[in-house]
Amino acid sequence: MSTDATGAARVLSGNDASSDVKEELKKRVEALGQKLPGFRPGLAIVQVGGREDSNVYIRMKLKNAEAIGINATHVKLPRSATEVEVLLKLNELNQDPNIHGIIVQMPPDSEHYINPHTITDAVNPEKDVDGLHTMNEGHVATGDLETGFLPCTPNGVMELIKRTGVKIAGSDAVVLGRSKIVGTPMSELLKWHHATVTVCHSKTKDLEQKAAAADILVVAIGRAEMVKESWIKPGAVVIDCGINSIDDPTKKSGKRLVGDVDYKGAAKRASWITPVPGGVGPMTVIMLMRNTVLAAEKMLERLLQPKWNLRPLPLNIQTPVPSDISIARAQVPKEISQLAEEIGLMRAEVNPYGAKKAKISLGAIKRLSACKTGKYVVVAGITPTPLGEGKSTTTYGLAQALAAHKKVNAIACVRQPSQGPTFGLKGGAAGGGYSQVIPMEEFNLHLTGDIHAVTAANNLLAAQLDARVFHEASQTDAALYKRLVPAVKGKRQFSKIQLKRLVKLGIDKTDPDSLTPEEAGRFARLDIDPDTITWVRVVDTNDRFLRGITVGQADTEKNMARKTCFNISVASEVMAVLALAADMKDMKERLGRMVVALDRKGNPVTCDDLGATGALTILMKDALQPTLMQTLEGTPVLVHAGPFANIAHGCSSVVADQLGLKLVGQDGFVVTEAGFGSDIGLEKFCNIKCRSSGLKPDCVVLVTSIRALKMHGGGPQVTPGTPLPKEYLDENIELVTKGLANLQKHIDNGRKFGLPVVVAINVFSSDTPDEIALVKGASLGAGAAAAVACQHWAHGGPGAVDLADAVIKACDQPNNFKLLYPNEMSIEQKLHTIASEIYGADKVELSPEVLAIIDKYNKQGYDKLPLCMAKTHLSLTGDPSIKGAPKGFSLTVRDLIISAGAGFVVSIAGEISRMPGLPTRPAIFDMDIDVDTEEIEGLF
Repeated sequence: MSTDATGAARVLSGNDASSDVKEELKKRVEALGQKLPGFRPGLAIVQVGGREDSNVYIRMKLKNAEAIGINATHVKLPRSATEVEVLLKLNELNQDPNIHGIIVQMPPDSEHYINPHTITDAVNPEKDVDGLHTMNEGHVATGDLETGFLPCTPNGVMELIKRTGVKIAGSDAVVLGRSKIVGTPMSELLKWHHATVTVCHSKTKDLEQKAAAADILVVAIGRAEMVKESWIKPGAVVIDCGINSIDDPTKKSGKRLVGDVDYKGAAKRASWITPVPGGVGPMTVIMLMRNTVLAAEKMLERLLQPKWNLRPLPLNIQTPVPSDISIARAQVPKEISQLAEEIGLMRAEVNPYGAKKAKISLGAIKRLSACKTGKYVVVAGITPTPLGEGKSTTTYGLAQALAAHKKVNAIACVRQPSQGPTFGLKGGAAGGGYSQVIPMEEFNLHLTGDIHAVTAANNLLAAQLDARVFHEASQTDAALYKRLVPAVKGKRQFSKIQLKRLVKLGIDKTDPDSLTPEEAGRFARLDIDPDTITWVRVVDTNDRFLRGITVGQADTEKNMARKTCFNISVASEVMAVLALAADMKDMKERLGRMVVALDRKGNPVTCDDLGATGALTILMKDALQPTLMQTLEGTPVLVHAGPFANIAHGCSSVVADQLGLKLVGQDGFVVTEAGFGSDIGLEKFCNIKCRSSGLKPDCVVLVTSIRALKMHGGGPQVTPGTPLPKEYLDENIELVTKGLANLQKHIDNGRKFGLPVVVAINVFSSDTPDEIALVKGASLGAGAAAAVACQHWAHGGPGAVDLADAVIKACDQPNNFKLLYPNEMSIEQKLHTIASEIYGADKVELSPEVLAIIDKYNKQGYDKLPLCMAKTHLSLTGDPSIKGAPKGFSLTVRDLIISAGAGFVVSIAGEISRMPGLPTRPAIFDMDIDVDTEEIEGLF
């Protein structure tokens, strides 16, 4: 700043001021990179057409961005671009997590009419660094100057005025011009800085006199040198926002840039005056850069320390507690897009399936990759009664207590229920009472179709397998090869999956015509032994008559009939692959590794060998995305995958847990559920799921109930669909005491993994205070970190928040998580370790047939995989009738099956049905639909 040579006014240099701001912004950008290495603010400058004046401004913006450290991108659209095409591009930029600021260079130079207001309002307000969105204009109009972005030119003018040291509060300010971009927001900013503001325009009377009364005069009227010396109050601050080109024969170009103010005349009377050029222009550009840095800072703050703007839904608690379905229907869920926004998801990451559920793109995990993860809580149980002990209810109740009542970020991650048991006897898995997922009908039925995708992928592979056996049986090697690699328009070439098979065979050739007959034969003939086929078809229905079937009986199949079966869809290895895959690439590789049979030499035949991997991945593409739903209190739930808990690992997906842990942030919680008791669900969760994902749980919530302990203490048999015997409804301290050994064993199991165990006693109305006190004391005596009596189903009753407090405290302990065994341990050692450490067995009995399988797996390298123990969930032993916590028994392993895609060896102890059957009176008898309202009846 200096005194102007033509008079008393000092020059208010935008170049000097912007230079100072630029240095400040450089430091702020460096600080962002220190918080998150590699992080840089991103700015997109959208231009339609190629006006030269716009090009000049854009080059100036790009230059400044580069100097500051902003990653600026010039998005250039042709003059032929329509308004729709511009809007599509802006939507793409709105969803790009690497773009923090967006500006559209005005005016658009298009052959078609483009509404400027439509365009500026299409920019996400959080990225509207020009400050032109209606929402940001509204913030300025109402004096909310901190929430959104201030428009760049008015903001730059305010910076210049402040640098003069002139007191703004109480001064008379006059703004000449009322444009949306400059005049109107300028008057608002001055007003909120406590100036008395007059806005003048082309219809204003006595314009000169009003301007001459201004202590601060801001001119943005668009007419060259309109404001003369006589319009200036002596000592006024004059800000000239205009820029006009006028003729000047003394210049080489014949043109000269001037403002809206007669600079020489005004400078004689003003105290401060901005030059043109070099005044407001540089400040406009630098304020754009400041807004971009501010947008990036806000984004990084949300990434590193996310605090949700979660708005819980209120509950109308009733006593006695109504039916589950009545409670669910009484609650109106949030729109799923609202919930997604509340928990920090971007619109492009949310793919709604109707209004109440949505698929979440795995791109969210990538966007949040630098974020620290939250606490990882796994819910397991003791050995349950056939009725279950309330793990799902506890999972939802705990998540609700954390998110809605403790006000911490918390997500529940649960499996998708199979519709087979829903229509059979077990019913749904939406929780119960006031701890549920809603809408519960959608949760328990088709949801977003993932199980159907698993069914389709599984059965496509089965069809290809049988077809390949059939075609190989009736064709020569040469004929097979010719059909597998046909000439298309006179040219033969291998597909990608066929090239992969060549590599597997050690054939270093890519030209189909270059293979020798021997190489072509090895390539074409899988030589599958039908007696070794292990891949079976699946259906998501309890259908006992599919437990043993014969296929290939039609005359067209040329006497190639064979015996096989169906499994229920959730028992498919495709479902286990879905649950364990880290991303699309990992899922594709796992699908390709799935073993379907052996060839006649005893070598594994895989999905890759059958050429089906790409097709299966296509069918599973959308299924890989977790589904977002909500609890009764409007807290988030990620529903994904549902592998059979007996034959597979029985846990929800790795990607859902990873997404949840990133969304909740360092101080948040993910509550995930493992199948059945700790001997099955928790053991597989740790040794299989956590080994695969690398995630480390922080705490185990172990669900127990008085009735289950009575059963383990010798109580009568519990049968679904029949009333509970009186021993379970009356106080019986003796039975509870005898059954405590089972609970204590499960507590010990959790501690074997180095985890603190919080016991959640799922209290029923028949439980007595003495029974509950007994269980609490025994839990603490067995090493539990806490024991809490819970009534999640009656939400608001004792325990919901108490359990949350206990879990928070347990998760504050140092993480000492450890696996039970290393991959390098032999299959026999792994079997013995799990059986002895987790079940309490004394020894493991292996038949000669099992030992032969182990020898084969050792040679094939499968011995380095973890074990997935398939046994009854109703006992710690392999016999479902044996309750309590027996010791010194033998566990008989009768078979081993490889799940190479899922990445584990299944060891089968006892009889495990992979296809449930319908009972005499399945739940379907009570189900109906109101054809007028389409309301489902009798589902629960």
